[in-house]
Amino acid sequence: RPGALRAGELALAEVRRKHNTTLKLLCRLAAEAVLSSPSGVLPHRDIIGQMPGQVLHASGGARLLLRRPSLEEYVLLMPRGPTIAYPKDVSAMLMMMDIHPGDTVLETGSGSGAMSLFLSRAVGPKGRVLSYEIRDDHHRLAKKNYKHWRSAWKIGHVDEWPDNVEFILKDISTAAADMKSVMLDAVVLDMVNPQCALPVVHPSLKEGGVCAVYLANITQVIELLDRIRSCKLPFLCESIIEVTHRSWSVLPVPYIARPSCWQEAHSAFLTKLRKFQPLLS
Repeated sequence: RPGALRAGELALAEVRRKHNTTLKLLCRLAAEAVLSSPSGVLPHRDIIGQMPGQVLHASGGARLLLRRPSLEEYVLLMPRGPTIAYPKDVSAMLMMMDIHPGDTVLETGSGSGAMSLFLSRAVGPKGRVLSYEIRDDHHRLAKKNYKHWRSAWKIGHVDEWPDNVEFILKDISTAAADMKSVMLDAVVLDMVNPQCALPVVHPSLKEGGVCAVYLANITQVIELLDRIRSCKLPFLCESIIEVTHRSWSVLPVPYIARPSCWQEAHSAFLTKLRKFQPLLS
């Protein structure tokens, strides 16, 4: 990565707080703007030109560590409408699908664009992501967050973030004609009724390909599996998992290690479906 922070790119400010916690503030740098924190303000002009990792002082005396945000931090702090797929779940789904650079992946439920960004990085410049969304407000927000990240990345990095996501405002259950022209390496379903999408997308999914489904509760998982069984869809359920994430605090001398007082709660059940070739009768 190049050195100094520049106008137009994203910057992350970390402020240490009580009980060994950290407040993270995300901003897009502009010469006339100001970064506001609970402990004072810091003009963006004082940040622009600084190397990442510098500690600057806000007007109230607070120490702010400035750097470029990771993709995980961006999706957690970016504007959102619907609940995002959290990074801990996204990483598990990417492993489920075994996505490679150059793959073509279908996503249903663009939401705020979190999964779209992670898929974009996973498939790389030669890959392709088709992201379907039925709601216009979610569709516009996902596109905005994706473009925001790409434009900031272009300023702060030598390599360009791939423009490989096609956002489509359409109900996936009515997109059977669209699916005839594509071959999919993997599918991600993040929607209330994923069973409505399976009959449409499965003909385009390669044999042995994985469909990863993101569902909020176990009742939805049962409904999904029941539809697969009743409709005799060519999917095997390989696993249903709930990803837990437990944070720890390590306090200075004398060292004390203990679980953090704040822990992430349940976010989703991840269901791994693999397409198979039915036996010939």
